[in-house]
Amino acid sequence: MMTAHEIRAKFLDFFAAQGHQKVASSPLIPREDPSLLFTNAGMVQFKKVFLGQDKPGYKRATTSQKCLRVGGKHNDLENVGRTARHHTFFEMLGNFSFGDYFKEDAIRFAWTFLTEVIGLDKSRLYATVYQDDDEAFGLWQKVAGLTPDRIYRLGEKDNFWSMGDTGPCGPCSEIMYDRGEEVSCGPDCGIGSCDCDRYLEIWNLVFMQYDQLESGERVALPRPSIDTGMGLERIAAVVQGVHSNFDIDLFQTIIATAASIAGVTYGATDEQDTALRVIADHSRAVAFLVADGVMPSNEGRGYVLRRLIRRALRFGKLIGLSDPFLFKTAGTVVEVMGDAYPELVATRDFMERMVREEEERFGVTLDKGLAILAEELDRMEAAGEKTITGQFAFKLYDTYGFPLDIVNDVADKRGITTDEDGYKACMAEQKARAKKAWKGSGETDPAVLFLELLESGMKSRFVGYETLVAQSRVNALISAEGQAVERLTAGETGYAVCAVTPFYGESGGQAGDVGSITTLTGNATVAGTIKAGPELTAHHITIAEGEILLDQEADLAVDTAVRAATARNHTCTHLLHKALKNVLGSHVNQAGSLVTPDRLRFDFTHIAAMTPEELSRVEDEVNASILLDAPVTTEVLPIEAARSKGATALFGEKYGDTVRVVEVPGVSMEFCGGTHLSATGQAGSFLILSESGVAAGTRRIEAATGFNTLRHVREMRGELEESLHAAKAKAGELPGRIKKLQDDIRALTKEKEQLAAKLASGQGRDLLSGLEEIGGVKVLCAKVDAPNIKALREAMDDLRSKVPSGVVAIAAEQDGGKVSLIVAVSKDLHGRFTAPALIKEAAAAVGGSGGGRPDMAQAGGTDPAGIEEAFAKVRAAVAG
Repeated sequence: MMTAHEIRAKFLDFFAAQGHQKVASSPLIPREDPSLLFTNAGMVQFKKVFLGQDKPGYKRATTSQKCLRVGGKHNDLENVGRTARHHTFFEMLGNFSFGDYFKEDAIRFAWTFLTEVIGLDKSRLYATVYQDDDEAFGLWQKVAGLTPDRIYRLGEKDNFWSMGDTGPCGPCSEIMYDRGEEVSCGPDCGIGSCDCDRYLEIWNLVFMQYDQLESGERVALPRPSIDTGMGLERIAAVVQGVHSNFDIDLFQTIIATAASIAGVTYGATDEQDTALRVIADHSRAVAFLVADGVMPSNEGRGYVLRRLIRRALRFGKLIGLSDPFLFKTAGTVVEVMGDAYPELVATRDFMERMVREEEERFGVTLDKGLAILAEELDRMEAAGEKTITGQFAFKLYDTYGFPLDIVNDVADKRGITTDEDGYKACMAEQKARAKKAWKGSGETDPAVLFLELLESGMKSRFVGYETLVAQSRVNALISAEGQAVERLTAGETGYAVCAVTPFYGESGGQAGDVGSITTLTGNATVAGTIKAGPELTAHHITIAEGEILLDQEADLAVDTAVRAATARNHTCTHLLHKALKNVLGSHVNQAGSLVTPDRLRFDFTHIAAMTPEELSRVEDEVNASILLDAPVTTEVLPIEAARSKGATALFGEKYGDTVRVVEVPGVSMEFCGGTHLSATGQAGSFLILSESGVAAGTRRIEAATGFNTLRHVREMRGELEESLHAAKAKAGELPGRIKKLQDDIRALTKEKEQLAAKLASGQGRDLLSGLEEIGGVKVLCAKVDAPNIKALREAMDDLRSKVPSGVVAIAAEQDGGKVSLIVAVSKDLHGRFTAPALIKEAAAAVGGSGGGRPDMAQAGGTDPAGIEEAFAKVRAAVAG
């Protein structure tokens, strides 16, 4: 049997022999294409080539492209696992011509590969063409020898291909494979007349002739080209003689892993098989997404990853998987596909750790959400309702993070639908509320103050890379209220815009410069500098004396000490980024930064808290780079030249045709417009102050450099000396002294709790005088003096031993106006009522809620005045 790996290799080798350049798969995150969430077709990385905007150095290419389809026009998620051929992640085999060969060679190459290289039966092959494409119709007869009755003309829906609403497009020709009458849907089965699996599309040849504009107009591409796509999974199923893509070798090993973990057999039941297929599919998508740098989050690509993980876990529940398992099946993906995609191997350890942690976090959410959803579905079925309200579905998402697609999956099995429009309306309403709250927060976008200046075309020329002083005319003055003025006088604050400035405007995470502006009539302190537009800098000033006038000549001077401190932190941010990659792995990417004179803050992608050893290694690497006193160089390059040189671009940032590259030779090279040192030694030193988590998969380091490091060490030394004095300890004795004090505190606390519990349980005999009988059931409701819930539980244990059959409810008022409530029901009464049922209404009376086992439940509340009402509700419930 020919494996999928062999088919992929044969495909690439065949087209290489036909003069095609083998091109590696591009990442699932499209480069420089904001119109796409993920790479969804083989031609995505060649989009600029088809548009004539890029010349790659070759006219023919072949790839096996990683693809993901989970949203928008190409959304296969809901069908995954339920059909034989829908996937989220898949591989697209493709050959491309950029203005070189066209329809005839494309048809010839495809026919030769299918019939001669992998040996498909010619009698089972058919072709379709676009309804008006007479040329393609004739070429199938000429090149492949197909008779006209085996060539079908289809309309735009089937045979005109476009990547999206805009972009390259053109008529296409599909190659169909007849899988035999045994999979036929009936007497009317045929190409173009049904959607059954007998005639299977295996290869799509797109004759790229047009560019689809936003207006809907199609204009001719500068060079007619070829874009073909053949799903590896689909052609492997044909070659391996199986009816489902999930039965090919690429999937079967992953499915076997999942089945083994669950203790089930693939092929036993449809429900189990669907779950196993979903897990296998999503395991592949998860492994490849993480390898390409995507981390779980609540928006964008990260949300897709989180959604796939959670959907796989939901289907795992259906086959009895309650413990984390997806990290294991995703690990199997690496074993199956790591040879072809080495990035899987490089990120395996990190990926498995990240997926496991995400599974563990969602496990709690899933159990809670499923229980609430099941309760609602039970209620709906009893009431004869058929649609879950949008408000309920949104509450599950908003309160518990429970995804809508899981709600749909569960509800669909019980014949119930979800009001998705209502759900979307609730989502939109929440966003509107958040936006309104932000508007009312007093936050103002400074750029709004300079809208008229921007519209007038006013610009500032930045000279701060070369000098920290400059002379320039004051082109605009803006008051603190946003009004254009002709002067600002002593004590007033506002903004000054000059034609030339050495002040760096706040951008790219770096704080703006501070300093002074002086004229013949006055001088001002520059408290900060903002970038009002791409080429407009505004100085936030306070007039120290005299006045500053419009159109005056001014001397501008940046505070050299503050600029130097900021530069130390910025250069060390680059060194830190590289050190983190070296110590933690290549998956580390910058997720945000803040550079000020006082400190640096760096957010980065990583799943786990760093260990003390890792933090020390990172500190050592950065300080080693500082001690090298290596030069820090800058160079402005065309963006492609910068990429070719190996400079790191920040994901999500937009760059122009040229970029500034900051390099520490042999250490770091990044796109960056900020201000830096001229040599790393000027940083002096580097010290990590803290490492923490800021979001799922995102960590944050705060650090100090230069004199800030020295100040921090002095502060810590002062705190240490005070601590030694307070603990009456000498240097080296402090940890032991602190441990002894902690042990003493724990012992005293335990003794206090034991005394409190003894006091509470000793009330039992006195409380028994309140025992009453209601409907033949012994009931005791009593308020107890207990300082904490532990003491209250011990009091309950004492009372239960004295009331072997009956209902006991006790409550205690605790510090802060809080209430603790416990209800116990003896086992012989469980047929009539249980503790959770009794405590539900009782807890409401004290402003709380609770739950527990049938024999004992506990609750907390905030209204001590409701204790007697709570007891009354217990008595009423027992009375029936």
